[in-house]
Amino acid sequence: MSLSSETPRPFFLSPQDLRIDDRFILFFENKIVADGATPFWTLESIDPTVVISGRLLRVEIDSGPEFIAVYLDSSPEQSLPSADLISLRSLLFADSPEFFRTAGVANQLDEWLQGHRYCGSCGAKTQPHASERALVCLPCARHFYPRINPCVIVLVVRGEEILLAKSSRHNADFYSCLAGFMEVGEAPEDTVRREVFEEVGVKVSSVEYISSQSWPFPSQLMLGFIAHYESGEIVPEPSEIADAQWFLPDALPTVPSAAISVAGGLIDHYLTRVARVEEQG
Repeated sequence: MSLSSETPRPFFLSPQDLRIDDRFILFFENKIVADGATPFWTLESIDPTVVISGRLLRVEIDSGPEFIAVYLDSSPEQSLPSADLISLRSLLFADSPEFFRTAGVANQLDEWLQGHRYCGSCGAKTQPHASERALVCLPCARHFYPRINPCVIVLVVRGEEILLAKSSRHNADFYSCLAGFMEVGEAPEDTVRREVFEEVGVKVSSVEYISSQSWPFPSQLMLGFIAHYESGEIVPEPSEIADAQWFLPDALPTVPSAAISVAGGLIDHYLTRVARVEEQG
């Protein structure tokens, strides 16, 4: 095991590529293996045999710390009796946006690895690329890279009111912005109009792009918009939306954190805009 922190390493690692100061995120069956309040591990805090028994992938984040994702094939219950299995979603309201982002990337890479173990054309088993973050089918000479799915997320506004919805999935206990996947042939603004109407029966206009975010459920690029109410009454689509309402700024329900999600950022952005207008008179 190397003690150097300078030698460049490939994305796919072997135990010989590990360094004494590495930090590890452990996954088992799409859950993060955590030890109390500590969601990552070091070689000082874990039996090294646990690390080297898994698949190792370097997780590189711009302007952030480097972690090694360890994807375990067997339960860590025996070797890590004090560990807990936590979902990535449980970090949505945690006070650690940097770790959420890193764990999110590691989770997306696991989704990619699981979905591309075999070539979709010839059925041959894929192999890790020697230097790139890619899987290779040797018979077809095809390369499979991690992919993301473009989605829109939109805050609908009506005067000072904002339209927030509670998802009927995942037993959500908070309200957020409306969101949906882009379809073939659509521009993002088309998706905003379609998704809002399909999910709550409301028509919108003046679609304004605000910001974007990588979203690891399972692997999306969220394009964030603000759209203005045009017409219609709220009629939730029950398979998607458990409840949807108009809310005033001083009477908001529980909403996502702006530090973690683009939805929270859109809400904060608009409330700041409203407050600025009020200050100006």
